[in-house]
Amino acid sequence: MPSTTALAARVAILWTLFQLWVASPLPLSLGVGQFAVGQLRSIHLAFALLLCFLLVPAHASSSIARRLDPALGGAAALCAAYGFLFYTPLSARPGDPWAIDVAVALGGLVLLLEAVRRLLGWPLLVFLLVLLAYVQLGPLAPDLIAHKGASLVHMMDRLWLGTDAVFGVALGISAEFIFLFVLFGALLECGGGGAFFMRSALALVGHMRGGPAKAAVAVSAATGLFSGASVINVVSTGPITIPLAKRVGYAPDKAAAIEVASSVNGQVMPPVMGAAAFLMVESVGIPYMDVLRHALISALVAYVGLLIIVHLEAVKAGLEGLPRPRVRWQVSLRRILAGLARGAAALAVLAMLVPLVRATVPEAGALAVAGALLAAYPLLLRFAARGALPVPLPASADGPPSPPAEVLRAGLYFLLPVGLLVWNLVVERAAPAFSVFWALALLAVIVLTQRPLLVLLRGQPRAALRPAWRQGVAELLDGVYAGARGMLVVAVATAAAGVVVGVGALSGIGLVMTEVVGVLAGGSMLMVLVLVAMVCLILGMGLPTSANYIVVSALMAPTIVTLGAQYGQPVPLIAAHLFVFYFGLLADVLPPGGLASHAAASIAGANPLQTGVRAFRYSMRMAVLPFMFVFNPQLLLIGVDHPLHAALTVAAATLGGFVFICFNQAWLLMKTTVAERLTLLLASFLFFHPGMFVEPLRPAYQRAEGGEMATVIERAAEGAQLRLVFERAVEAETPALRVVMLPAAATPSWSARFEAHGMRLVREASGARVAEVAFGSPAERVGVRVGDRLVAVERERGGPSVQWLYGLALALVAWVWRRQRRRLATR
Repeated sequence: MPSTTALAARVAILWTLFQLWVASPLPLSLGVGQFAVGQLRSIHLAFALLLCFLLVPAHASSSIARRLDPALGGAAALCAAYGFLFYTPLSARPGDPWAIDVAVALGGLVLLLEAVRRLLGWPLLVFLLVLLAYVQLGPLAPDLIAHKGASLVHMMDRLWLGTDAVFGVALGISAEFIFLFVLFGALLECGGGGAFFMRSALALVGHMRGGPAKAAVAVSAATGLFSGASVINVVSTGPITIPLAKRVGYAPDKAAAIEVASSVNGQVMPPVMGAAAFLMVESVGIPYMDVLRHALISALVAYVGLLIIVHLEAVKAGLEGLPRPRVRWQVSLRRILAGLARGAAALAVLAMLVPLVRATVPEAGALAVAGALLAAYPLLLRFAARGALPVPLPASADGPPSPPAEVLRAGLYFLLPVGLLVWNLVVERAAPAFSVFWALALLAVIVLTQRPLLVLLRGQPRAALRPAWRQGVAELLDGVYAGARGMLVVAVATAAAGVVVGVGALSGIGLVMTEVVGVLAGGSMLMVLVLVAMVCLILGMGLPTSANYIVVSALMAPTIVTLGAQYGQPVPLIAAHLFVFYFGLLADVLPPGGLASHAAASIAGANPLQTGVRAFRYSMRMAVLPFMFVFNPQLLLIGVDHPLHAALTVAAATLGGFVFICFNQAWLLMKTTVAERLTLLLASFLFFHPGMFVEPLRPAYQRAEGGEMATVIERAAEGAQLRLVFERAVEAETPALRVVMLPAAATPSWSARFEAHGMRLVREASGARVAEVAFGSPAERVGVRVGDRLVAVERERGGPSVQWLYGLALALVAWVWRRQRRRLATR
């Protein structure tokens, strides 16, 4: 009888093999081992629950409960796998469950809640119990939040036996590719890639003011590509960066807070965004590349801003960096340029070779890419083996940083799988599962073979080959185990998020939240956003990024869109989703529930409350940016119609972030006065949203009706945002006007532009009436209903652009700059 730990390791390996099998092209090519969507999700959760009960005890000191855990895990796995084992009979009787079905569903839900308690703590468990009670007790609730309720049988059928709650889209994305991304990050860490990225960042910026803290920012940008939660970022990079930051003079709470802010920033960084990017594709209904484009500016402003904060903190405290390696700068620069030239040449050859092969022999394109990367791997490994540093690099970063050229040389081959992943996602626009599977396959080859190949390349005795192979296998298995263990939180949390989605469908809680927020906001869109932000900070506590986004977007994103339409301030759907995403992430920072702050504080030996407060202050630009891009969608590159406009928007957003940080830190060239600080705040708002100062005096839009409305819609450029005014009849009330925002489709005809968004309109004398709205279409997502009348379209008034106010903002910053220069000169 194997021990619990050994059994857990075997389950982790089986889980990984299953996920790799379903992601590979083998089931399709061989015609065996293919699974329906519901079956895949069922098996995925079964593995997760079994592993959870094997690895996470109910109570640390209870040996009796520990003996029961394998049995509980087996029962939970069987309940989760029920949809796989009885897929055909369940599909034959949808909505008509038998007594055994209900019993299994109830048992599975109870065991899922216990797994939530073990992995994610009591706050989320209590929240889910309240939601489940709300479904049953809806008729007894106050009128504002009352609903008709649902029977226990109907609730179990919806939550567990269907594919739109626990086994819904969220768990499906977890099963299809989040697992592979987490596994990729774990293998990269165990194989030495994590140490390479950390040592590279320290080598490049460690000698600068606050160098280790700047390295933490840079490394979090890289690890944020693969990690599923900001807490994982903290515990991965924090044990190295936090002690180094303390060593150069940062106070413990500041060192920990910088790591927290860096790790949270990693989750907003394209192209993966903690897997939220793929979830947004499903939720918003836009292509993956559009999600990246909309999220890019705010992510860059957040990262550049954090680097500025780190620098200002170092300047204010008079801190220096780590000791500079004793290499002449000319030599170091020559080595770096030579390495970059070689890398650029290799990439150029690949960039030319791959399209050529694809054009010549289309069916061999994938083989050409694989062959080119496999050929590049031993060449780069040979290049690394001839360097002065050990390969792979050790994780420890004690002592002065090594020369950048040597560090980069020692791990350049780790960029092959990372580059393949980004290339397939961004350039080839391949499916996420396809992209990460092949990157993972290449990484597994590297982890398994790097040490034996190094033995051969260095001419070491043949006797060293067997230990090298064993170490490679051990690192591969360690990565598999770490990846499966890291997936536990994500898989269980996405299943729990599915409970929230199912409860929303059963009780209409989303509409209830909209009504409650609408009543409290009193007609103010700013108050709507403040209230939604507060709710997201509460809902996001303790959840990994993907589950966090699912919960807050399901409950609160429709509230922003609906109330914005009612108040005549339409909000693009992607802006609403990014707003709740940002504030859900900030729940990892803000005390008392900020898990990332607690993790970093424990590493730094700092007070968790002080760490959380300081980290939130460092993250304030992430709290301001969402408000700005809701009111000014140009920050998401919405309504930006030419490259010069895009460049101006990016520059203004970057300057706005810099000026706001100077306001927040009370420092530009020196400590600012109250007047200077308020001036900087005004300048930052002018950069972020110049229209807020002009629109109260001169509205930016005017309404076109009748024939003019049709002309405006047909002449709109492709991708231009159409602000459509719909009239909705309300019983015993004046018809309500709603303004929604949808992009103009490529086809210029009237009917095609609306059909592209899933609605069919019938022309009338004074407008058009909505005759049909497709389920799940963009039109339905922004709240258009059958029977609504299109009465007008809002168009820009024209006249001078509000962007001339950027000049005023620059003048205000220059005024503060000159005042501080004069004070410094008189010292």
